Amino acid sequence: MASRKRIYDTEFREGAVRIVTETGKPIPEVAEDLGIRPGTLHSWVSRARRTGSPSSDRPVAEPSPGGRVRERERAELERLRTEAREKDKRIRELERERDVCKRFVALWVK
Repeated sequence: MASRKRIYDTEFREGAVRIVTETGKPIPEVAEDLGIRPGTLHSWVSRARRTGSPSSDRPVAEPSPGGRVRERERAELERLRTEAREKDKRIRELERERDVCKRFVALWVK
């Protein structure tokens, strides 16, 4: 019995690869969410990293300035994520201190 090979359009492939690369989610998790096999998504991601496109085995003809911008944007995104994590940590710390002060005042007033 022949297996039915599903054909995915370019937009779907690029979107799936973008989810993996931008969110950092593991390939099996994203594949399950999208209803595709993990091996299929893995090949799209590796092809996109190698050639710049999940749909083509041919490398991008010439490196565009957009490629360099993407690397800078990726570095900026990582910096902003780190900064946001540090700020969230500081906010939680300040909220704990506030809660302790509230409890102290409540006990002091009684």
